[in-house]
Parts: sequence; C-alpha cells; structure tokens
Amino acid sequence: MIAEIFLVLAGHSSSLFTDDGQVDSALQPLLHPGEQQVLEFLGKIALQYRTVKKSCTTLSSSSSRYVCALCTSLNQILKYDYESLVLETETKVLRRDAELVGRGSFVPLSTIRAIFSEWESPLVTLVSLVQELEGQKSWPPGPLIDMLLLRSKTGVYRIADILSRLSMVVQRVWRTQLTAFLVHGSMSATDPLADDRFILVEGSMPRCVSSQSRESIAYVGRAVGTVKAAKWQKQLPRHLALQHTELLDSTLPEDQIIFDRVISEIRLNVSDWLWMNILTEKDVSDAVDSLANYFLLRNGEFSLSLIREIERLKVSRLASRSGVSSMIREQDLNLAILRASLGTSAQHDPALAYLRFSLPSGPLRPLLPSLVDPTNQASSPRVEDTEATSFKDLLLGTPITLNYSVSWPLDLFLHSADLLTYTDLHAFLSSLRKTHTRIHNCWTSLSNAQRARRRWTGLGEGGTDEDLKARSTLLRCGWGVVRDMGWFLDTLLAYVMTDVVDTEYRQLKSLLGKEGMSQYASGGSNTLLGSRPSGLSTHSDSTHIDFTTLRTIHSMYLDRLVTGCLLNNDTLTSILRSIFEVCERLVAQIERWGGDVLPALLFEGSIHGDQGVGIMVQERWEIVAEINKSFHACLGSFYHHLSESTSHKPFTTSDASKSVLMNASGINNMSLSLAAAIGGGKLFDGSAEVRRHIERLLLRLDFSGNFSLSNIPPGGNAANILQDGGLV
Repeated sequence: MIAEIFLVLAGHSSSLFTDDGQVDSALQPLLHPGEQQVLEFLGKIALQYRTVKKSCTTLSSSSSRYVCALCTSLNQILKYDYESLVLETETKVLRRDAELVGRGSFVPLSTIRAIFSEWESPLVTLVSLVQELEGQKSWPPGPLIDMLLLRSKTGVYRIADILSRLSMVVQRVWRTQLTAFLVHGSMSATDPLADDRFILVEGSMPRCVSSQSRESIAYVGRAVGTVKAAKWQKQLPRHLALQHTELLDSTLPEDQIIFDRVISEIRLNVSDWLWMNILTEKDVSDAVDSLANYFLLRNGEFSLSLIREIERLKVSRLASRSGVSSMIREQDLNLAILRASLGTSAQHDPALAYLRFSLPSGPLRPLLPSLVDPTNQASSPRVEDTEATSFKDLLLGTPITLNYSVSWPLDLFLHSADLLTYTDLHAFLSSLRKTHTRIHNCWTSLSNAQRARRRWTGLGEGGTDEDLKARSTLLRCGWGVVRDMGWFLDTLLAYVMTDVVDTEYRQLKSLLGKEGMSQYASGGSNTLLGSRPSGLSTHSDSTHIDFTTLRTIHSMYLDRLVTGCLLNNDTLTSILRSIFEVCERLVAQIERWGGDVLPALLFEGSIHGDQGVGIMVQERWEIVAEINKSFHACLGSFYHHLSESTSHKPFTTSDASKSVLMNASGINNMSLSLAAAIGGGKLFDGSAEVRRHIERLLLRLDFSGNFSLSNIPPGGNAANILQDGGLV
C-alpha cells in the first residue's frame, strides 16, 4: 500500500482513490477514520499535482513564448522540488531509515503526511494559477508579469519563492525581447513589443515599468530601428550595443529603481550618438532657422508677400461669379505660399516645401470684414471669465493653420507639441502683421485722398460754412485714431519682433553654436559629469550639447516666446484680439467709404440737414467717434492688465509636458547646467528674464507718459507715482 501511495504522489493513477482524490468506497470500511483522513489528504495533493502537470502540458502548446517559458519553468520546479521529494521519501522507506520506518518494518501514514504537508498551499496556488492561465486566450507579457508579481506578494515563503521564480523567468524572456528592440531595433513576429511604427503595443509593458521608462524605450527603439531600416551610413557602434546588452542583463523590470536608471543611461547614450552622427548641429540649426523664418516671421519680405497674396486671393474669389471658383481651398493657400516666395529670399529655400496650410473647417467662400463691433470693447474681460483666445481666423476669416512637415531624423527633435506652439505663434504674429499692414495702407489711402482734395479746397476741408467745422473735426478724428492705431501696432510689433523673437532667437543660436556649446560645456561640466553615463566619453574638450539637453533648451525657448508674446495670459490676448478687430473694422469702413474718411463734396447727403451739418458727415462722425472710444478703452485696459501682470506669477513654464522625461537628478543637473550656460556662470531666472520683456513693452507704450500721467490722481504728481512704485 505504501508503494502505491508513492506512485499516486508521483502522478500515477490508482484504484485506491477516485478521480476526485477521495478514498475508494470499497476500502473505507477497512480503514481507521484517522487513516482515511490521511489518505484523502495525500490523494488531494496527488490530484492537485496531476492537475498542474496536465495544464502545463496543454499550455506548453501556446503560441505565446512567455506562457511556454512559464510552463517549462513550472515543470522544472515540480521536478526538482516536488518529484525529488517523492523519490527521496521512497528511498528512505526502502532503506528502512529510522526517521521514517518504525522498528524497521512500520511506516506511519502521519509521517508521510507531515513530509508532504508543506506542498498543500503551494499546489493549491499553482492550480489556481494554471486555471487562470487557461481561462484567458492570450497573455501579453505585461499583464502576465503583473499577475505573477502580484501573486508572489504573500507571507508563505514557498509560494512566494515559486511565483517569484516563475515571474523572473517570464521577465528574462521579456528582457530578451527588450534587448533586441533597444540594441538592434528589431522585433519578433510573435508577441512584438511595438508595431511597425515603433509604437509600443498595448500590454507589452508591465506596470512596474514607469511611464518615464516606457517613453524612453519607445524613443530608443524607434531611433535605433529607424537608423537600421534606413540603412544609414553610420550605425550604432558595436561597443555601445555590447554595453547596453550588459546593462540590460544586470537588472529586471521588477527592480524599478535600477531598471529606470539603466533605461535612462541607454537613452542618454543613444541621444548623444544621434546628436553627434545622425541629427547633427547643422540639421538642428537649419530647422530652427526655417521655423523662425516662416513661423516667427523673421523672413519679413516673404511674410508680407504671403499676407498680400492671401488678401489678393480673397479679393479674386469675391469678384468671381462662378460658385465653384469662388471657393478657397487648401491647395489655393499652398499655391499662395509658392507665389509669395517669388522674388524673395525664400524662392530657392528647400524648407519651403515643408510648409502647408490646412483648413480645419474645409473649403469656404471668403467673407468681407465685419463692420459691426463684435463685443463691448469698453468693458475689459475679467481673468476668471476669459477663455483661451485664438488668432487663427484673423488672417483669412476662418481658422487656418500653417503646418511644418517633419521627417526623420528631425522628428526626434521636434515633437507635435512643439509644432503646435509654432502654429499658435504664427497665428498671432501674422494677425499682428496683417493688421499693422492694413493700418499703414489706410494711412496711405487717407494721405492720397487728402492731397487730392487739397488741390480743390486749398487749406480748408471744403463744404459750406455750416459744416466746415464738422468736416474738419471728422477728418482730424479719423487721422488721430489711425495714427494711434498705427503707433500701438508699431510699438507692439517692434517689441515682439525685436525684444522677444530676435532676442530669444539669438540666444538659442548662441547656445547651438560652437561658442555657446563650449560655454555650456564649461559652465555646466561639473553637474553634467556627475550624471553622465559611465560608458560614454565625457569629452573634456566637448563642444556639443547632448541630445536630451538640446530638447530642453528648445522647450525653454518656445516657452519664453509664448510668454513674451503674452499668449499665456488669456486676458491680454483677448484684449489684443479686440484691438485687432477694432482696427480691422476701421479699415473696412474707410475702404467702403472710398479710401477717405470725409465724403466727397458733391455726394448726396453732404449738404447740411436740419442741424446744419451734412447727414453723411454726421453719420461718419458717429462711427469714427465710437471706434475711437472703443479703441482707447481697449488700449487703456491692455496697459492696465499688462502693468498688473508684472506683479503676479504668470511667467513660468507653460507646458511641462514638453520637456523631455528624465529622472529627477538628470533634470536638476540639466537645469543648473543650462542656467550656467545662459547666465554666463550665474544662476539664471527664466521668469525674471521674461519679466524684463514685459517691462520693455511697458516702457515702449508709456514712453511719453500718456498712460502713467493719465492715472495721476488730482493734486498728485508723477514723482509721487514713481516713489510709490519704488522706482525713485
């Protein structure tokens, strides 16, 4: 009977037990209740063992390499732990071991139960495990590793040990896939970690892998895989691949801190290699130049030509009588880009091919400028009630976006969030430039009309004695509001293009240039060397910025541009849009009046009416006076909110998600290094530097003291104002 019990424990069938592990009913009357209980306990353990073995045989035919590896490891654990215990116990019985065989001939069943009782809980857990594996058709590596790690967190040592060993086996198989992806850029046909576009497949990453490491894995695999697929002249060096393989072999994803450090080090190495071999300084510099020329309007002649071409396109479509030809489509706008480049420095620029306009709302018919005041311009919006303001519809009358096509390897440097920021900046700057151009054209039109009129009226404005004063007042009011609008737009445009765009652009170029790189390397060398991967040369005479730092510098550059252009302050952008609309409204009115604010002397309605003033003169006076009032109300509100903004804290990084994901120490070291580079060895405060931009705009606007003097209370003086503000 003892021999048959050992056979049952080893996985063989027996007539002593039923299929459910119970003692056969024919044998029960012959047994003591205690013996029956012990036999049923052993039969239960044998049944659980057979269940696990049978399930392992079934699961071993799975297409998942991770499940197959788990079953193979589980069979080995049962073989070397459980089955060896059966053989060892049977050997002791055959050798009549005194610890097991009483008086050399009697083997107590209770002793056998005590020996195998340690497997009761592990086998129950393993049965539950294989049942869960069989209950799901497919097991991606991420959920499988998560499940094993979760089950291993138990206070029972043997269960924790077995499940931990199983999870380590699955993690090693996953690590092999990860090594192939990160080192060679290759993916298996079965259970790949990423798809053909190098985007991580759902379920390919366990939860113990942090979001930072996931982003780095996708970044490195995509970079290496793309370089390999493109058959680039330069490939990742062999010594670097061996180093990365050794780093990955030294850890598992369950050791999250060490694993994150390894992935971060691999990313830094690959980034530096890309910066020195693939995405070179010239590529980055050319991309920055192109984006600045066309999105930040640094190529002024092309920007003006494009604005004129779009205006000409609207006029031609408005004059067209055919319904189809009166529509404006995306191809019309893209053709306008090519036409605008003719005769300018952009004509032979290859970067022009990357520019494309898009119409989110589809083709449209052009609209004339509105002559109705869209909002109550006299009341300034409150901060809490103001929503985000967009300038994308001011250039054409409907939202349009200028897009920049980014291909490999520039897409490693320019993310979609960066391009969206450039699009917003272009919408604002082009709206400002268009309004500025329209006001200047209006001034020219008024000047031409005035010269033509003076040929007949001499020194006066003409008309009867009754309406002479009214015509003179209307003319001077019209000239005055156009002059004030031109002055404000001149000031704002000069501030944006000189104090913000040019300043930040030159600073970025100095950092990207050799002198800036040398300054960066010398200024931040101490902190950089402390966090730099040990396997990559630190280049004591380094004249390059590592790739990750490059991304951070560019993100800071965009943030400072957005802040300097006031686009992160919803109240100020709302007021600016109102100012642009008021200016557009005045220009549209004067255009519909024939280019002059005064009606012609012989026009109908120019003869005085009941009040001694020409009806047409009176109507135009009311319109111009209302526009003048709205404009100056907006102007005062803008200066007031701009002054208040300097005492608040709006000058911080607007979108932290743009910065490259790194570990905390890397971020701190990079910030200190960047601060040393930009500040010439001194701690650089980005918010304080941007606040200087705002102060320059305030000084430009209040150069003659019109705003500050107008706010002096009765009986006060300007000196007291300056003293109260701490400026004297």
